[in-house]
Amino acid sequence: MATTKAIPAAVSDKTSDTAQQAAKTPLQLISQGACLPGIPRHPSFTAQRQWILEQMALAFRVFARKDYTDGMAGHISVRDPENPHTFWTNPLAVHFGILKASDMILVNYEGMPIGGNMSRPANAAGFLIHSAVHKARPDVEAACHTHSPHGMAWSAFGRPLEMLTQDAAYLYGDAQAVYQEFGGVVLTEEEGNRIGAALGPTGKGMILQNHGLLTVGSTVSEACFLMTLMERACQCQLLAEAAAANGLEKIYIPDESARYTFENSSEPETLYWEGQPDLQFEEYMSKGEHQK
Repeated sequence: MATTKAIPAAVSDKTSDTAQQAAKTPLQLISQGACLPGIPRHPSFTAQRQWILEQMALAFRVFARKDYTDGMAGHISVRDPENPHTFWTNPLAVHFGILKASDMILVNYEGMPIGGNMSRPANAAGFLIHSAVHKARPDVEAACHTHSPHGMAWSAFGRPLEMLTQDAAYLYGDAQAVYQEFGGVVLTEEEGNRIGAALGPTGKGMILQNHGLLTVGSTVSEACFLMTLMERACQCQLLAEAAAANGLEKIYIPDESARYTFENSSEPETLYWEGQPDLQFEEYMSKGEHQK
């Protein structure tokens, strides 16, 4: 008579838990209870466009509150939902903290303003960077570039962020790139194209050596959150380097754990919701001013 070896309850439970986790999306895994809804979609291009522009205005206000402003530098671009070979961006020399949906400019790939706020120019360097990114990466809907303090400081080393924290693991592997060919202010198409190519086919964030940070995403919220995440990760890296210089040993996240964190955190729906708390706060503080 054949006998069946009993599987210990602890092993059986662990196998069952692993199978259940594998069947869930990252957003379902982070939602204890009813899952957060997916990324909003609107019934018309007009409604989707207005929502995108309002999200842009809120993202700029997040950057202003977090002190990422630097003169005329810094920009966000977002593809138009109806005409994906055009994108919206911010006007030159307007403070991030006062931007509204109606301030944004629609430009085509040739650099011509074709809609929105035509009373001010766009940032030429911003256009060259963002147009190259959107051309190189059809999957990218939104891109952010800032001269944030810790991002600029870490960019001086021309090195990627190390897997020192859970936040840094959101940029594990090919999700992070470094552009090491700083050629001054981006005023040529060639330089913009090199930056676009350096991001690679799967990059989510890039350190521009001696310059600043660039992030991309499928929504404004995702790209905005990744910018704030990269800036914090640069700050943590600099603090860790200072401590290590005084004799403390850095402990790195094991590769398997970093990959696991990335795979279960760094996808569009989860990153959209990661960005929402900051955008919600700015919406509350603006009292609807961003919608105008």
